[in-house]
Amino acid sequence: MTTLTDYTVASVSSEVPMSSIAREMRNEFADAAWQERHAVTRVDQLCEWMGGNADGSLMRDIELGLARAPMAMRITPYVLNLIDWSNFLQDPIRKQFIPVGSEILPSHPLLKMDSLHERESSPVDGLVHRYQDKALLLATDRCPVYCRFCTRSYSVGLDTSSVSKKRPPPFQSRWDTILAYLRATPVIVDVVVSGGDCFRLKPSRLLAVGMTLLSIPSIRRVRFATKGLAVLPMKVTSDHEWTDALVKISDAGRNQGVEISFHTHFNHPGEITDYTIAAAELLFKRGIRMRNQSVLMAGVNDDPEVMKQLVKKLSDLHIQPYYVYTCDPVAGIEHMRCSVKQACQIEKAVRGITAGYNTPLFIVDTPGGGGKRDVHSFEHYDSQAGIAVYRAPSVRPDQLFIYPDPLQSLSSDAQAAWLDPQRANHILSDAVEAAREKSMAV
Repeated sequence: MTTLTDYTVASVSSEVPMSSIAREMRNEFADAAWQERHAVTRVDQLCEWMGGNADGSLMRDIELGLARAPMAMRITPYVLNLIDWSNFLQDPIRKQFIPVGSEILPSHPLLKMDSLHERESSPVDGLVHRYQDKALLLATDRCPVYCRFCTRSYSVGLDTSSVSKKRPPPFQSRWDTILAYLRATPVIVDVVVSGGDCFRLKPSRLLAVGMTLLSIPSIRRVRFATKGLAVLPMKVTSDHEWTDALVKISDAGRNQGVEISFHTHFNHPGEITDYTIAAAELLFKRGIRMRNQSVLMAGVNDDPEVMKQLVKKLSDLHIQPYYVYTCDPVAGIEHMRCSVKQACQIEKAVRGITAGYNTPLFIVDTPGGGGKRDVHSFEHYDSQAGIAVYRAPSVRPDQLFIYPDPLQSLSSDAQAAWLDPQRANHILSDAVEAAREKSMAV
């Protein structure tokens, strides 16, 4: 198997003279199909990629991490090439995709699989209808890579040692039912096509989904959501059939007065490379509107300067920084979550560095199904106890929604309180009562 060091040529500027062998390797590396075929899914493959640098104790730590993770490992050679292997444990790219057992902390007691209650908001398999005029269409349960912080770890990807995935039936068997619901529900004007990841849809399926949605008169906006531009950007530049399908949908939508947009997922400025730039420029020149959604994670982008760099780089690529999510409570990533207080501080630092339309909104996607709330818009927040309470009057007006700060951000006494069921119930009831009192006083 080819080792990681064989492809360090891929990150070399095209201005540097290369031998014919190096050029051939670069061309191979720039092919999306090659990247997919050589994705690393096992620890032994990871060892081979590391060549002689593989450390036995580290490999055992990774195996332990994967045994406790809800997401299987799948990483493209491109992403492996972005990792600083000399600083493996601290590298912000590695942290997103390769778990190590020694860093995993116990999950917060409020953690639940499907913490956003997507299945409860699914009128038919593969369609989440939470907001009145918007629906989320889950077109696949596969991705080019698997992010360890995935909200949909209850259903996306392969089964793991800790999670048996709750998969819906094959998409084609659900498609007619989804379409019937969308046609019968004209209040839905906005559809997000996600999964999984729409990068894994075949061009013919992508085209069929997009054009069929355009045939529904009530739909005015369609968004295609993908991590792909950050982890497999060469798909845009090498899979011409797929890119042509996306452009065809976009052009058809524009002619009909329907907005088609492409939502990306970059978390760190180090994910923006020559490959990314080439793909983003191609999409921009072909008329694709792009926005980005990030996830705030400790050790990845919880530094205001890192977030500022990311915002600036995305803006230069005509990718509008749109959302920064606080990390959803997901098994095995408690050490990666940031507190509401920290999210507010970083948002304050970022606001004002560039135009308002290129300044992301920092949000909490509230556990329990309340939807996305501005991180500042809590009814009550106790940073000492680590609990924020939100309302969602346009989604579920009669409910309150709790977002817990990560345990490691709290004092030892507060951590102990959360681990004691009786004290934890007191924290919850006190926070809910305080939120109700504040809302009544307004």
